[in-house]
Amino acid sequence: MSDVEDFSDIFANFAPATKVGCGCNFINQRTQKYSFMGKGKLAKFAEMETFKNVFQYPFSIIDNIPFTMKGRWREEYFHNDNPIVLELGCGKGEYTVELARLYPQVNFIGVDIKGSRMWTGAKMALAENLPNVAFLRTNIEIIDRFFSQDEVQEIWLTFSDPQMKNVHKRLTSTFFMQRYRHFLVDGGVIHLKTDSNFLFTYTSYMVSVNELPLIFRTEDLYHHVDIMDDETKRILSIQTYYEKMWIERGLNIKYMKFHLSRLGTLQEPDVEIPLDEYRSYHRNKRSGLETAK
Repeated sequence: MSDVEDFSDIFANFAPATKVGCGCNFINQRTQKYSFMGKGKLAKFAEMETFKNVFQYPFSIIDNIPFTMKGRWREEYFHNDNPIVLELGCGKGEYTVELARLYPQVNFIGVDIKGSRMWTGAKMALAENLPNVAFLRTNIEIIDRFFSQDEVQEIWLTFSDPQMKNVHKRLTSTFFMQRYRHFLVDGGVIHLKTDSNFLFTYTSYMVSVNELPLIFRTEDLYHHVDIMDDETKRILSIQTYYEKMWIERGLNIKYMKFHLSRLGTLQEPDVEIPLDEYRSYHRNKRSGLETAK
């Protein structure tokens, strides 16, 4: 599977999806045709259909099954008026769950297309009866279909794929910033935590070119804790599975947060950036190029 997993080809061969509880029912007897996915993945997908904190709307079905909770997350799911914070590309959902533990007065939604990973955080949140956690399994390219204007206060991007060869898939590109503007409050905060020098450098240029107010920035997070306030230290003490792996490999963890204003035309930075010398998950760099925009 690619880093941006999409089971649309698989689900396109299923019977039409129907609503089940809080999600959509994709799994039926015909899944036996797709045993190549592995019994573990199929079991997790089937179990997630019973999770009340998971909503599954991949690109392949969203046009046929409208998402009716757009603009109504607080009323229909969280049942409070607390702020909503998204983690986009949440993976196993560890960061989402940890943030929810730290801030019970804030609502957190983890978003990813990889359901077999999301299962971990969703199951953990259910086991701990965390009422301020939800998970949305969908393609982030269509994230603005699920939230209304001013519905979200902050966005976290934790160890996103740097997408060095395709700026339109890069979660800090102006392509995505424009989408975030559709639902993020004016001046809402975007957090980026990454091991990728390419992604961090690109995002720094993007913020600078568009004169977005920078709140905090460090290229070596765990060696600059002395310059942080206690609240920032508390949040950034959360370490995911992959973050711990990067630290063990001796990689610096980089972090920045900035405000995204709603007004103004966003411009892509016109600069060549050296590619990372490695790939996530112990893979080597796949491109023969040395730089990219």
